[in-house]
Amino acid sequence: MQMTAVTQTTPQAPPASAPAAVPASLTEDGFLGGRLKILQPEKGFRAGIDSVFLAATINCAPGETLFEAGIGTGVAALCVASRVANVHITGVEIATRYAMMAEQNAKRNELESAIRVIKGDVKDAMRRDLANWPEHGSFSHAFANPPFFDKDKITSSSNSLRAVANSFGPEDLELWVKILCTMVAIRGTVTVVHRTEALGRLLTAMEGKLGDIRIAPLYAREGMAASRIIVQGVKGSKGPLQLLPGLVLHSSGSQFTPEAEAILRDGLAWRLR
Repeated sequence: MQMTAVTQTTPQAPPASAPAAVPASLTEDGFLGGRLKILQPEKGFRAGIDSVFLAATINCAPGETLFEAGIGTGVAALCVASRVANVHITGVEIATRYAMMAEQNAKRNELESAIRVIKGDVKDAMRRDLANWPEHGSFSHAFANPPFFDKDKITSSSNSLRAVANSFGPEDLELWVKILCTMVAIRGTVTVVHRTEALGRLLTAMEGKLGDIRIAPLYAREGMAASRIIVQGVKGSKGPLQLLPGLVLHSSGSQFTPEAEAILRDGLAWRLR
């Protein structure tokens, strides 16, 4: 570009800093209509809409404390923190790489003050001799998107991250529910998203620990059987179980229904109670 001679020049403003580069082997995925930018492994377990719907059902208030078993890359926790100001979420993650990504994702979305990640096994939450773990009964809400597959029913993935995320022992689901119930205070909520066929096991695990249990099915389309369920109960409640109408995700085409879109894109809450 040609420039004419002048007696003095006006300093130029420095260019805006470029977005942080996405490291190799990771992808940057948008959630809540792009409001959240989440780093995830290109190969391995990748969080999807289950985590967003789970987060939408947690009816928390500003200033409350939450516990997540298996925080992964932080999608569910960050969806909650994006929707509700000034919450404090402690997430546990056994896979070091996922735990590091959860911390990085919190920073990338300027929500690091809301998220604390413990690198460790969720099962250690039942121990009382670990100084860095929170006290039992100290949270207002606990939630999880547990691995969906039993170890004895699948061929283990060659990808170690996917194998850890997807493999569950026969008693692990029941143990995770027990841990979630242990971590919340009386009248606190426990919320789990899972496959529909796990409903019986979930209800058995919650028996005697939670009441006022709400079951919210997720239907891919009108007229189809539910493929996912969200189950939420209240610790110490004697309220009856309720089967809610649930939510249809897609219209006759491939588009999300307005109700699903409001949660997935706009970050609206999905109140179960």
